[in-house]
Amino acid sequence: MDQPKVERMLRLMMLLAGNVNYTVNELADKLDTSYRSIYRYIDTFKEAGFVVHKSGEYYHIAKESRFFKDISQLVHFTDEEAYMVNRLIEGIDDTNTIKQNLRRKLASIYSCTSIADVTVKSGNASNVNALAEAIDGKKTVMLKNYSSSHTGKVSDRLVEPFKFTTNYISVWCFDPSDRQNKQFKIERIGSVEVLDETWENESSHSSGLLDIFRMSGREDEQIILRLSLRAKNLLVEEYPLAEKDLVQEDQNHWILDTRICSPLGAARFVAGLAEEIQIIKGGKLRRYLHNYAKTLAGI
Repeated sequence: MDQPKVERMLRLMMLLAGNVNYTVNELADKLDTSYRSIYRYIDTFKEAGFVVHKSGEYYHIAKESRFFKDISQLVHFTDEEAYMVNRLIEGIDDTNTIKQNLRRKLASIYSCTSIADVTVKSGNASNVNALAEAIDGKKTVMLKNYSSSHTGKVSDRLVEPFKFTTNYISVWCFDPSDRQNKQFKIERIGSVEVLDETWENESSHSSGLLDIFRMSGREDEQIILRLSLRAKNLLVEEYPLAEKDLVQEDQNHWILDTRICSPLGAARFVAGLAEEIQIIKGGKLRRYLHNYAKTLAGI
């Protein structure tokens, strides 16, 4: 077998093991080959013991396949991890051929400028793969030992999962017990049991948004903050995706212009650096901080 063919097969395997489903034509375009070759490679994978599922026009390697766990853990980044990797690559001198090789190889696998738009921490891979299977098959799941920060309890949750957040930090689910759509943090799920029962409430499924502070909601609000250099550095260290919404004002100040789904996440950050941050715009954020300050003061 020639080297280019081996390389294409390995790249195809990683694409099929990821959490994005592709059509044969999309796979052929990404690998710069014919759709007939893609079919041949898929047949080869099947002969080697991999289970390749087809859902409509989309293909993916099933989690019960041999070596699937090893592959899935190798190809996953969080969105923030991917962003940081991309930043590190950008820091390499443009004349360095390694930089171009890294970007080319990563781009051949991932379809996002941040390297991985659909990736997860390796420790969460099994739960994400089970949820992806349930979403694909429109199945109900039991989230085992889910640790809720809202209720402060650990319990099992029977839900209908239907959409991941863009960085796979959370999954949107419909909760039949109170007929509400909720977001569940992947890292707080003990394990996922995919049930035989199919969705019964698909028409009620509706997802929300996720901001740079990892808060979700149905609506978003623009906020503009003027940050000291120290506040800017701490913001980027804690919330790396905020960097794309930052503009330098002068040597010691930066402007953050972003949209938030809830004032809670931004308020936590601003409250900790109150003397380093000026709120230029953000009515809900101001009101939240005002009430928070009154609560702390016992007013």
